[in-house]
Amino acid sequence: MVRSIAPETPEVDHSFCPVYEAINVLQEKWTLHIIRSLLDGPKGFNELSRAVGGCNPATLAQRVEKLEHLGIVSKTIHSTMPPRTSYALTEAGQALQAVIEAIDRWSRQYLPAPSTK
Repeated sequence: MVRSIAPETPEVDHSFCPVYEAINVLQEKWTLHIIRSLLDGPKGFNELSRAVGGCNPATLAQRVEKLEHLGIVSKTIHSTMPPRTSYALTEAGQALQAVIEAIDRWSRQYLPAPSTK
């Protein structure tokens, strides 16, 4: 009989946790800002950049690409000269409006308003 000398490892539950997965997507910096901005309707890249404010173009492009890959944002390339790209929320992205509104309500109730000097 051969005995294993490997230390016992605790059993880990690798089941899918939707809350964990959603937080991983939404916690990335600028992601909720992008979604919130697109709730007002489709925007071109520069318009989205201005609406989000403070996000460098490389990061914005990366976040939008990831959101597109996840099916939260759709990208449309308009055949104009020069070509124009616009971004809009998909049905899944629109469904996040309730999440953003819940964060807004919680913030207004529990966080102090910034002081104005």
